[in-house]
Amino acid sequence: MNLDAKERFSLISENLCEILDPELIENILAEGRNPRVYWGTATTGRPHTGYYVPALKIAQLLAAGCEVTVLLADIHGFLDNLKAPLSLVESRAVWYRLVIRAILESVGVPTEKLQFVLGSSYQKGPEYVMDVYRLASLVSEHDAKRAGAEIVKQSGNAPLSGLLYPILQVLDEEHLNCDVELGGLDQRKLFTAAKEWLPKLGYRQRAHLITPLIPGLNGGKMSSSDVDSKIDLLDPPEVVSKKIRKAVATPRVTDGNGLLAFVEFVLLPAAALKGCKEFRVERRDGLEPLIYTDIKQMHDDYKNDVLTPQMLKPAVSTAVVSLIAPIQAAYQASSEWQEITLKAYPPPEKKQKKIKDRGTRYPGNKVEEGVGSSDQQI
Repeated sequence: MNLDAKERFSLISENLCEILDPELIENILAEGRNPRVYWGTATTGRPHTGYYVPALKIAQLLAAGCEVTVLLADIHGFLDNLKAPLSLVESRAVWYRLVIRAILESVGVPTEKLQFVLGSSYQKGPEYVMDVYRLASLVSEHDAKRAGAEIVKQSGNAPLSGLLYPILQVLDEEHLNCDVELGGLDQRKLFTAAKEWLPKLGYRQRAHLITPLIPGLNGGKMSSSDVDSKIDLLDPPEVVSKKIRKAVATPRVTDGNGLLAFVEFVLLPAAALKGCKEFRVERRDGLEPLIYTDIKQMHDDYKNDVLTPQMLKPAVSTAVVSLIAPIQAAYQASSEWQEITLKAYPPPEKKQKKIKDRGTRYPGNKVEEGVGSSDQQI
């Protein structure tokens, strides 16, 4: 696509909550250069359908000529209250790389120009470690906690590693040599901290692209650790349908409606990438289907009860099953992916029922005469 600077910036800024320091991006585009963007993800729980939001944004960035790096933040996952034990970190990083490629390819986005970097490949180096020490000497405990408040698990007696997490993420901007960082709304405090902290080390500020957070199916935040709030990318159709049937969708209320948000930020943009931006809702009694090409009309119909939860849920279910079908096909066709799944996310060990030792005199535990064990001998 031959786009001018204005068109490229429009594509970069589409479907975002906010851009911090957009003039930094505009200056790069005006010079005819390609902005270097990085998006990082801690390799912890299994990615779910919410990962389509940054993936679709990455697709737009690639279309705008940006150079995009995906940071598989394995060390971050370990630092965040041991969400990813060291024994699983390497396998989970491989799993994330496979699934992120599959998400993009499922909506027809070529990934040849997408670069993947493993955090531990440079975060153990002497220059990086020295920068961690330098920044740790300049950032207070209060500021580090505040920066990571919405992305690092908080607890009453949290490990020191949680304070290092935001320091590492800020330094990643410099050591990945990026111009822009992409992240969700929950990282805004960390992004504003980066604007303040990096100049303290003599490093330049970066711009930040902030994507929205999709509400979970149960009305709260969509989270990898909350099974009921998300749809796993490998959930079979019957599980997808069941979860969506149980989803919170108050009639006439659009705020906090996870299904409408999913249509807005995932299903419509994904359909646009495939060349037909529309969302179809079938109706009974011989009525013509409702076809939406923008979210405003959909919200208006929902508020006016033209579009009801009973109509919305099966339509979303059908669209989601279709969306993730290529990912599941790729998984079934890849023995590497199937093998790494067992290593990255091993099934929980079954708890062994303890048999209480009631002693040899308890009925049923009598020792046959003359056949006692050695520890019963006097």
